[in-house]
Amino acid sequence: MFDPQMELLLTVLVAVADSTHSDGQPAASWADAQAAMAVCGEIEEDLELAVSAQDVDELRSILEQWFCGKRYLLEHDRDVLKRAMKAYRKRLKVTMLADESSLGGGPMSGGRKSTIVGVRPPDRYPSSVWNELVRQGRLLDAAQGLYELPPE
Repeated sequence: MFDPQMELLLTVLVAVADSTHSDGQPAASWADAQAAMAVCGEIEEDLELAVSAQDVDELRSILEQWFCGKRYLLEHDRDVLKRAMKAYRKRLKVTMLADESSLGGGPMSGGRKSTIVGVRPPDRYPSSVWNELVRQGRLLDAAQGLYELPPE
């Protein structure tokens, strides 16, 4: 079931466009795509037409434009990515503060800086959200489920 607060509509549309059988019928349901679009709010007209007409070629064309940067992502997806980045930054900040405040810094010293540069992202967002943020260059995949902010 599609959760509009945590998942990208892009993920559903990619599943519909990429999973076609040899007879041209999609393995993922067009009805799923339409239901996901209905809960996401305002959708671009050409995308709505492509899904309602079940036009795989047009849908793939729209997805290609999103991936190469010729077209903005849907507002819904941008909002989900923004919330995910905010949650990631908050988790990183809390982890760094916990590391800096641990025992051993000395009460009379200037303290110590945290050496933590990456953390595991919040589990409430699916991996497709984190993969999209990596693809956009807003996060770096540090392996083993850890992500870090790119250098400034």
